[in-house]
Amino acid sequence: MTDVRARTTLPLIAAGGLDGAGRVAEVLGAGADAVVVGTALLLAPEAGTSAPYRAALAGGDRGPTVVTRAFSGRPARAVRNAFLDTHHEHAPSGYPAVHHLTAPMRRAAAAAGDPEHVNLWAGRGYRSVLGLPAGVLLEALAGGV
Repeated sequence: MTDVRARTTLPLIAAGGLDGAGRVAEVLGAGADAVVVGTALLLAPEAGTSAPYRAALAGGDRGPTVVTRAFSGRPARAVRNAFLDTHHEHAPSGYPAVHHLTAPMRRAAAAAGDPEHVNLWAGRGYRSVLGLPAGVLLEALAGGV
């Protein structure tokens, strides 16, 4: 971050792996103007995350995340499940066609409570996600600032 800050006056926004107040304070201290969190908010009550998605994230370690095109046809980081494991290796680069082709399956799986056939988008730190309200979580992350 300090190398980038030395080369530009444009606003710098840090993202990825910001799972604690110490890490947020570190990147802000290194020159970031702001931070963005994503995965940390997935279990917040306000998130609107589906029940099977929540269950998969809260249900224990599913191994490392994978950047895949299996659900949408464009690369995105996801937690492993049966659909990803079956289709990851041969998934085409075909967004939005793949997205539209898998949408009915994903809707049906979500309605059935099936976490094995919904997209489980998440960053590498998904194992440490807490179910705190968004405001409480953001205040805690800003605590070191």
